[in-house]
Amino acid sequence: MSDTPSAIVEFAFILLIPLVVVGGGLVTLFAVGAIFEALENPGELRSRVENAFRRPPKEPKVPGPDHYYKPYWQSPKTPSSSP
Repeated sequence: MSDTPSAIVEFAFILLIPLVVVGGGLVTLFAVGAIFEALENPGELRSRVENAFRRPPKEPKVPGPDHYYKPYWQSPKTPSSSP
């Protein structure tokens, strides 16, 4: 029964702790790079933040049948003469 706690501790020291240390180092490197990028180009950072909160453009709407613009390739509707 005393083997289980020691096996868990060994597993943590052998596998989990090195993974956490390496992952933390990578996250730290990316964070430092992002900070230097923000310090180098503060205007770009401001535009990125503004773009993140900007509303997306509205969907285009199809003009109704009474709209003044009709494409030139549309033939005018003529009444069909049925005999």
